[in-house]
Amino acid sequence: MTLPLEGIKVIDFTGVQAGPACTQLLAWFGAEVLKVERPGVGDVTRHQLQDVANLDALYFTMLNSNKKSLTLNTKTPEGKAILEQLIREADVLVENFAPGAMDRMGFTWERIQELNPRLIFGSIKGFSEGSPYADIKCYENVAQCAGGAASTTGFWDGPPTVSAAALGDSNTGMHLAIGILTALIGRAKTGKGQKVSVSMQDAVLNLCRVKLRDQERLEHVGYLEEYPQYPNGKFTDTVPRGGNAGGGGQPGWVLKCKGWQTDPNAYIYFTIQEQNWERTCQAIGKPEWAKDPNYATAKARQPRIFEIFAEIEKWLADKTKFEAVEILRKFEVPCAPVLSMKEIARDPALRASGTIVEVDQEERGKYLTVGSPIKFSSFAPKITGAPLLGEHTDEVLAKLGYAAEKIAEMRGRKIV
Repeated sequence: MTLPLEGIKVIDFTGVQAGPACTQLLAWFGAEVLKVERPGVGDVTRHQLQDVANLDALYFTMLNSNKKSLTLNTKTPEGKAILEQLIREADVLVENFAPGAMDRMGFTWERIQELNPRLIFGSIKGFSEGSPYADIKCYENVAQCAGGAASTTGFWDGPPTVSAAALGDSNTGMHLAIGILTALIGRAKTGKGQKVSVSMQDAVLNLCRVKLRDQERLEHVGYLEEYPQYPNGKFTDTVPRGGNAGGGGQPGWVLKCKGWQTDPNAYIYFTIQEQNWERTCQAIGKPEWAKDPNYATAKARQPRIFEIFAEIEKWLADKTKFEAVEILRKFEVPCAPVLSMKEIARDPALRASGTIVEVDQEERGKYLTVGSPIKFSSFAPKITGAPLLGEHTDEVLAKLGYAAEKIAEMRGRKIV
């Protein structure tokens, strides 16, 4: 099967999560992604949070499937020459080094354009050029705090809270992948490459747009009617933390189900959808609420919202989260069980759809990883194991014209 990105050559000059998440998407969709790593060291995540001694950590394997690995010391003249050869033949180069690192290496955007005017240069940084924080080294939670996510996450009587979702890392990588694909389409029209940049702060903010919306609303009217603080709590001049409230105008909350006393995930998320209020009342055994003026409208319900949720929890008390969802879905109530990572890992539907896959890596053997969240009608990405450090070095250098003796000599000098 021909994949859409077959024939596209990508130099993956990235590490940790944001950059590798980007290039992994490109690899899944058919691009030849060559991960360039330091000899004897490799991506730092190969050794972080190891579950089995002397094997690549799952942190690495789950972000680098379908790639090839080339070890290369770009601080040496020979290493730089090899990288220049690769750039001349590549379609895309992606990097997420600290600010200025590529320039210090001798590979400025201007130099890259000289080597290959058709190259798409993808770059991830913590903050955009011109930002007062541009020189700060950025990690996931740094980006979540700087991008507005942490200040609006958690409960109103607690501290700012970061999300378990990789809003700063993988999210930024996916934004960059969109940018790179757009630039490739542009190149097909103009014949010219371009630089595509995404900052982690910007990518986080892009996912927090409804909170920016709320800031503007708050400044106009002084309150936010869908937040639990309304109408009895006080609002300041900034968007507060709203606990588990729904952010789209449809009240919702995480509610206890049977077994919550011993199972920390025995909960469902329950949404009170305005246009479905009558059926919701039927579902929870409160049909009289549908016409009661104290409950019949969203405005009437808001001051009583936690009383309503408390009554729903009484209805849930003898039902597991799965039993509750089975009932509620028949009444078209937007809801979901709170699934633990253990339940997700064993979910047969996620396995069948390819969202969770089991792959093989030499030395480690079988391990569980994520598959493509994007589904296509004409092909399904085949996920393969992550490469061992330098696994494809000889293959790559041979294609560049280096003889086996020369490769062995460079290896002895730790150039590759």
